Amino acid sequence: MLSPLFMNQPAPAGMGPSVRGWVHSVETGGSVDGPGLRYILFLAGCPLRCQYCHNPDTHHMHDGAPSQSTDVLAEIATYADFLKRAHGGLTISGGEPLVQPEFCAAIFRGAKQMGLHTALDTSGFLGAHADDHLLADIDLVLLDIKAFKESTYRTVTGVPLRSTLEFADRLSVLKKPTWLRYVLVPGLTDDLDEIKGLAEFAAGLGVVERVDVLPFHKMGEYKWRELGLPYKLSNTEPPSTDLTWRVRECFRVQGLPVA
Repeated sequence: MLSPLFMNQPAPAGMGPSVRGWVHSVETGGSVDGPGLRYILFLAGCPLRCQYCHNPDTHHMHDGAPSQSTDVLAEIATYADFLKRAHGGLTISGGEPLVQPEFCAAIFRGAKQMGLHTALDTSGFLGAHADDHLLADIDLVLLDIKAFKESTYRTVTGVPLRSTLEFADRLSVLKKPTWLRYVLVPGLTDDLDEIKGLAEFAAGLGVVERVDVLPFHKMGEYKWRELGLPYKLSNTEPPSTDLTWRVRECFRVQGLPVA
């Protein structure tokens, strides 16, 4: 749920003009979406239709609540000192944040003015929406590469792969610190040869500081049922410990730190 603080806090001074966006939810003590403890802002809207999506209620922008960037920054400001002491910061996630690049840019700019560490959690599919000014205010990109073969990527997400890899290449050129995320789904994203190709690609970027191999889970399945959407992975079980280890090893042998 959206925090009532969005409506109760005065806007921080010097934060620039307000930009309207659509916010799905917030988390004020996140510990997995970047370093330290973080304020996680989940935006609504996403062009991907990932089979394992645990937030299908963020697919459409109007699934969120209309919000002003200055109101969001006013709430973040109330946590800023704590976030700094906790070696954390702000992460904008989704949905897909780059559906709303102007809104993201306004919030990241304000967060940097507060001295906060900033992170963008993205699939990279809309990476072209992130201009250099937006990326300049981002300290870390959490890049979710869902698969490394075009056919697998389309099966998983419903969209083509190329723009995500082009965005990764751009992050490399900009020397932007990146954490790679890979969701391991048995029978869908568990081809070891494909994963080895992704690991080699990631190592060649020169900016991947960490790889998170995320075992598939069905915690969001109930949302699909509530929305009346078919959930194709109902009969899929989480990956075994052995498979998860072997996938992580694909990245380790390329010299990449794996969480």
